Amino acid sequence: MKEFIEQLVQAVVDMPEQVQVDEVPSEVATTYRVYVAPEDLGKAIGKQGRIANAMRVLAKASAMKEKKKVYLEVVAAPPA
Repeated sequence: MKEFIEQLVQAVVDMPEQVQVDEVPSEVATTYRVYVAPEDLGKAIGKQGRIANAMRVLAKASAMKEKKKVYLEVVAAPPA
C-alpha cells in the first residue's frame, strides 16, 4: 500500500524524488503521511482538495480488498 500511494503522488508532483510516505499503524486504521516539497503542496492537494480526495478514494478502495481502514494526509515539508 505504501508503494502504491508513493507512486500515485509522484505522478502528480513536479519533484517526485522528494516524495516520502510514512506509515503510522494504529488499532483502528493505518495513517499514511505523504510529505512533498513545499512547492508541490498545491499540486498534491489540488483545487478545493480534489486531487487529495481522489488519492484518498483510491487508497481506501485498495484497502477495502484487505478489509482495512486507511487515512491519507498530505504534508508540506519532508521530515529532516
